[in-house]
Amino acid sequence: MKSLILAAGDGGRLGNLTKNKPKPLIKLLGLSLIERVILTANQAGIKEFVIVVGYLGDKIKAKLGTGDRYGVEINYIENNDCQKENGIFVLKAKGLLNENFILLMSDHIFDVRILKELIDYDTKSSVVLAVDRRRPLPEDTKVLEKKERIADIGKNIGESNCIDTGIFLCSPRIFSHIEEAVKEGKTELAHGIAKAAKHRDAEIFDITQINSYIPSMRKEVKPFWINIDTKEDLIKARELLIENACKGRNDLLATYVNKPIENFIVSRLVNTQVTPNQVTILINIIAYTSTFSFFKGDLLFASVLTFVVSFMDGVDGKLSRVKLSFSNIGKMEHAFDFLFEHSWYIALAIYLSNTFGAIPMLLSTLILLFDGVSDYCGSAFGKAIKSRDLQDYGRIEQLFRKFDGRKNSYIVFILIGVLLNAPFWSLAAIAVWSLVSAIFYSARTIKHLHAMDKA
Repeated sequence: MKSLILAAGDGGRLGNLTKNKPKPLIKLLGLSLIERVILTANQAGIKEFVIVVGYLGDKIKAKLGTGDRYGVEINYIENNDCQKENGIFVLKAKGLLNENFILLMSDHIFDVRILKELIDYDTKSSVVLAVDRRRPLPEDTKVLEKKERIADIGKNIGESNCIDTGIFLCSPRIFSHIEEAVKEGKTELAHGIAKAAKHRDAEIFDITQINSYIPSMRKEVKPFWINIDTKEDLIKARELLIENACKGRNDLLATYVNKPIENFIVSRLVNTQVTPNQVTILINIIAYTSTFSFFKGDLLFASVLTFVVSFMDGVDGKLSRVKLSFSNIGKMEHAFDFLFEHSWYIALAIYLSNTFGAIPMLLSTLILLFDGVSDYCGSAFGKAIKSRDLQDYGRIEQLFRKFDGRKNSYIVFILIGVLLNAPFWSLAAIAVWSLVSAIFYSARTIKHLHAMDKA
């Protein structure tokens, strides 16, 4: 499926930000607005784009090129009069789009889930408009929906019950409706949609019906979209994108200490050329420096480094989500984490074995074994019940997740033991807590899977 993107406006409401730069090239967390639109659409499986350019369009073409760097194909249509309404912009693409296509605005930031669901929407109408049920703002285009069809649309209509998100699934018939409106001197896209609605040829897709829970993020995230018209909109979008990139249902250290530190680091890195994979490499270098320090007996320094790793551990994933920069190697992050975390306990055990004999090595082996069981329970649960993560499946799991056996709990045990000059007991406490966690997650997994079998 192709996408038509409207990028011909002058963005006058952004003031000096668009004096020498077209609005679609305004930066938001390291990416231009139109890059975010393209990359999000690409996540939904769209590979071909037709972009209508106007005001300073050459700069847009110079920035995006043919689309190779984004893994897509881009073709351009020139619009020489950027003062005209957006219905005229859409008509410029007539003849190039001969099958269903997605219509997007270059200044609308949106949740990829909206597009994924809209692409799969089964319709015979000329247009399906994604709508939101929130209370309209003065600048919103209002929509009156009756029985999932558009009855009326416009900024100044009297009665409405939803608003236009600027995301459309269209068939080529939409061009005839827009042309009908233009003949009457009505040149806004909304006028063309209103004509389609008059012929009972326009439907709505309600984004509030999309499941807001994201298993991989362990939290509820309402499907979002933002129309970037002002500097205040840019600030709001920045805050929303960073917040949505944060995983939910974390332990106490991750929630109250790591999260603000990670957000601060990410907000600085997004405007640099640093990639998520480079951050992952740096984290691993620091982590194994800690391992070597444990092995050599420099326990306080090693313990401090484990907290540095903890503070940075979520940065690579968060940076990836904010910059829409994903790679297959990034899927190995959990395996890398598991490896370096357990290298700490093994290295500490080797150092302590000089004093305590084989017992520390036995404890580190038990930690590895019990953590492996907990990890496998989560994997088995995820294969059977895909709707939620094991640690977030019920209220009991959500509560235990705040204190369960994993890195952020273990490094606290280590630091306390080092400060009290009792590192052996840190290792013993970790072993006990990893056992408790393994028993808990094994019991809960068996319970839930058994209930599923009975059902």
